Amino acid sequence: MKRIFIFIPCILSHMAFSQVQDTSLHELNEVIITSYKAMNGVGHMKDDDKGIIYSGKKNEVLLIDSLDANKAINNTRQIIGRIPGVNIIETESGGFTANGIGFRGLNPYQSIETNTRQNGYNISADVFGYNEAYYLPPMEAVKSITFLRGASSLAFGPQIGGMINYELKEGAKKPIEVTASQTFGSYNMSNSFTSIGGTYKKIQYYGFVQYRYFGGWRENSEQNQLSGYAGIKYNANSKLQIGVEYTALRNTVRMPGGLTDSLFNVNPQQSLRSRNWLQSPWNILALSANYKISDNTTINFKSSFMLSQRDLVWRNEDGGPGAKDTITPDLNYVPREVEHEYFRNTTNELRFLTHYQIGAQTQALSFGVRFSYNFLKRQHGADGTTGSNLDYTTTSPWGGNMNFYNTNSAVFAEHLFRIGKRLSLTPGVRYEYLSSLANGYDENTDTNTASPYVISNMQLRTRNFIVGGLGIQFKAGENASFYANYSQSYKPITYDQLTPFGTIAKINPNLKDASADNIDLGFRGIFKNILNYDISIFYLNYKNRIGTVLVNSGTSIYPYRTNTGNSEHKGVESYIELNISNLLDANSNAGKLSVYNSYAYIYARYVSGEYAGNMVEYAPKNIDRVGLNYKVKDFSFNVQYSYTSSSFGDASNAKYSPDALIGIIPSYQLVDVSASYLIKNKYKIKCGVNNLTNEKYFTLRTSEYPGPGIIPSIGRMIYAGITATF
Repeated sequence: MKRIFIFIPCILSHMAFSQVQDTSLHELNEVIITSYKAMNGVGHMKDDDKGIIYSGKKNEVLLIDSLDANKAINNTRQIIGRIPGVNIIETESGGFTANGIGFRGLNPYQSIETNTRQNGYNISADVFGYNEAYYLPPMEAVKSITFLRGASSLAFGPQIGGMINYELKEGAKKPIEVTASQTFGSYNMSNSFTSIGGTYKKIQYYGFVQYRYFGGWRENSEQNQLSGYAGIKYNANSKLQIGVEYTALRNTVRMPGGLTDSLFNVNPQQSLRSRNWLQSPWNILALSANYKISDNTTINFKSSFMLSQRDLVWRNEDGGPGAKDTITPDLNYVPREVEHEYFRNTTNELRFLTHYQIGAQTQALSFGVRFSYNFLKRQHGADGTTGSNLDYTTTSPWGGNMNFYNTNSAVFAEHLFRIGKRLSLTPGVRYEYLSSLANGYDENTDTNTASPYVISNMQLRTRNFIVGGLGIQFKAGENASFYANYSQSYKPITYDQLTPFGTIAKINPNLKDASADNIDLGFRGIFKNILNYDISIFYLNYKNRIGTVLVNSGTSIYPYRTNTGNSEHKGVESYIELNISNLLDANSNAGKLSVYNSYAYIYARYVSGEYAGNMVEYAPKNIDRVGLNYKVKDFSFNVQYSYTSSSFGDASNAKYSPDALIGIIPSYQLVDVSASYLIKNKYKIKCGVNNLTNEKYFTLRTSEYPGPGIIPSIGRMIYAGITATF
């Protein structure tokens, strides 16, 4: 039986076929609904899919090909800006090409609070020990992005910030299809993307190669990036499909360092560091198997292996961001510092989903198991060369040489109970076992002892914990529903939080694990393909937060990493999209015009601990994005206005510090414009301007890489390109 994968242009609660009066019988092709599209690219997942239950949970789906945006440099603000409340750390000009995101006042730096996945498997360095995302797939290769808020703690893991999954494109239904894209932009940006895919008999395949060069908006910030992917699926029979995927990233990034407030105000494009380099070669091998036991029962298995690195040579933060690189009396630079991190991770996840009847209603049971083993070797603090080029040669022993091990096992179960045609309940539970081990030595930051090192010998920490949740959904109509969800979350202390992060910074030796409770209540749906809406309120209780504060000991001032207390996050997340053309019943020859507003109000405040009453760091109260889409025949246009209010850079709510490591992150407002024109359904011309008004702004203050100090975000950038599909 032939399968057709389609996106339905509205949200449907069920499908039914009426009887046909014709006496002849026709066998219809099977239609598989993979997700729901709501008007212009933003929709929601169906109640359950691929072993996962989404009913009663706050979720969104973005269909990338339907968006006009700068996909050549993965402009996060344009691409996922329609998702309400997403706070973005924009670090393209500072050394990281993978922008971080966070929701509901959680730290967005390198997406550390979020479970980041590609095709359903993890792609961050180490989910529990070092949850930073250095690799993201190029948006030209992405079919859709799924967002699941705090309720991801059952099906995906206990991350407080939820889950984001980048679903890559699949091979076309014909034997071969080739897509080639070339984009040029300001500051010598050049992006080449080529993909090939198709279906031949029982085999479906897809692969891409992307090369991007960016001369850099700031001084000393050029970037080279090569990424690739190859995936093949074999449909053995009508029940079994197996697949294998390989993802690779190779990059060389020059990091211009951070700035003080005064330097930023004078010229945010300047740089006082010319010898800082970063590489993060990434390799991910994934295996998958989907088996259809019956029409009602499926098993989904994914296994992934990561072999990746983060390599760094730089002039450290000594002297702060305002200090120029030191030159010795013999007219040489002082030696740089060299760091290496090696990641070796294996993860296996098995999911089971079955449907059965209770009376006239179809119920769903989902359960699964997970096992992962993660190894990180971290070497840092060795003297490097006095040169300026990329060179990892060391001239002294390592200041720290640590091995970290994480073993994780988990079991989860969720059940979708449908009570009548409108009401459904989804209770669930997840059990986690986590064992953390460390050995080696590290630098001693305690000035009261003479020993230069701290020996860490087989330090073991074991946790067993259970998180639970309950989702409720009530269908107010065929295309409208109320939803509510409660879920528990957990965040163990990471390797990064336990290791030194600066020559003067200190760490509380008695750090505690963090946990949280998430509550959602909302109403979503579509009205006559005119109005698409999802309006919700949320409450997040975050316990034992870990953060960095500025401590004045009387003789010195230094950053201090500690449990900064409990915080409460509450607010509103809303997405409203109005199809003006359909509302006015306009002539189709005039084109389609729609407007959307993605808005979040976030009130995040410490409620206990030393900083009770202070606002949570990196938690802007207002994040608002307003956009307009226009499409006529083969021409489409989008303009988006973004506003993010100010926030603090640490829990003490310091407004200013001379070294710029902490302080206020000012509000900013941006305008992005994109357009495209399709010729003969094969060629697409695209162009646009990011940050049209050339706003001077920044989203990050940091005491470590890629700083220290303020990391400015990119100013006005113009781009244009062409895509051809054969």
